[in-house]
Amino acid sequence: MTLDKGRPYWAEPRAADPPGPARRDWLLVAVVVVAATIETFAREDLVWSGISLVATVGVACLLPWRRVHPLVVLVAAFGTMSAIDVVALVLDVEWEGLNSAAVMLVLPYALTRWAAGREVGIGLLVMAVPLVLTAVDGQPAGDVVGGTIVLLLACAIGFAVRYAGELRAEEIAGLRSREREELARELHDTVAHHVSAIAVRAQAGRVVATARPEAAVDALSVIEEEATRALEEMRSMVGALRGGDQAVLRPQQGVRDLARLAQPGEGHGPRVTVTIAEDLGGLRPAVDAACFRLAQEAVTNALRHARRASMVQVRVDGDAEHVRLTVDDDGQGGGASGGATSGFGLVGMAERAKLLGGTFDAGPRPDGGWTVAATIPRRAVTT
Repeated sequence: MTLDKGRPYWAEPRAADPPGPARRDWLLVAVVVVAATIETFAREDLVWSGISLVATVGVACLLPWRRVHPLVVLVAAFGTMSAIDVVALVLDVEWEGLNSAAVMLVLPYALTRWAAGREVGIGLLVMAVPLVLTAVDGQPAGDVVGGTIVLLLACAIGFAVRYAGELRAEEIAGLRSREREELARELHDTVAHHVSAIAVRAQAGRVVATARPEAAVDALSVIEEEATRALEEMRSMVGALRGGDQAVLRPQQGVRDLARLAQPGEGHGPRVTVTIAEDLGGLRPAVDAACFRLAQEAVTNALRHARRASMVQVRVDGDAEHVRLTVDDDGQGGGASGGATSGFGLVGMAERAKLLGGTFDAGPRPDGGWTVAATIPRRAVTT
């Protein structure tokens, strides 16, 4: 069940996954049975003591199923007590139930905590019957009002717990959704980078295969290395998704790993150089990871879309307040803009920087080529 502000309460479904009978429920039953038995033999003012004991024990035995079948249990319990009240009223007998029967107060709570909206409405009507009988029997108005307040208080507690639980469920669902989005972004960044590198090397190897077989062999070696890295990172993600003891946990990639993006070029695609300032230590994990992912995506876009590019430069520097990332290529015809084939690349990069309170810009340079620039506060606050 989830909160739906546009839906009337009586149309609400049951709460999800109500727990069945538990050990503590049977312990409660045992306590009530013992207490009711002791009370029956200890009190001399009881009328129909045997009936009172049987009714109380019968109600207690229904308690373990109050969460799974809240309305059925409540109707059975309150119906039994109301039937005895009616018979006593007709026969003009001053019948009073056992004090142990007060355990029935868990039933209004269970009703509003677990039942569907229509069931709650029916249950409230059923609970009103003994209150009406009490008034008809000429009991003081204070008893009727007091009983009503106690029942409504139990119902209110059930409502409050249910509402808090559903808010928590919505919060967890939102966290899971954001985690899926983050995982999709990480998967896109990782796989796209490696696959782009593989594609570039394969194209270069095909071109030089006849004239320079040794260069083709080098290209195949790079392809093998990139494919192995992609498989390792995907296995790590799948392991994290599976969870448990078999999950593979490794440090999050950051600025220290940017050197892995460097490529020598040598006829197999543009040369990729990485320059990192020396004073970038102590970055927060979110900022550290964002710098790596932004640089990785920018290099991937350059490898994909920068036509006839010979160089891709990655530079990371900063000051006491900000970290600055710049990725330039000298490709022709728009470079890393990517047009229709860029997918969620630039959108995801801009979103990643914005979430950390930073800025992002990507576009062509007047002298040709493409520049990607991002600035992120060192003390970024994640949301």
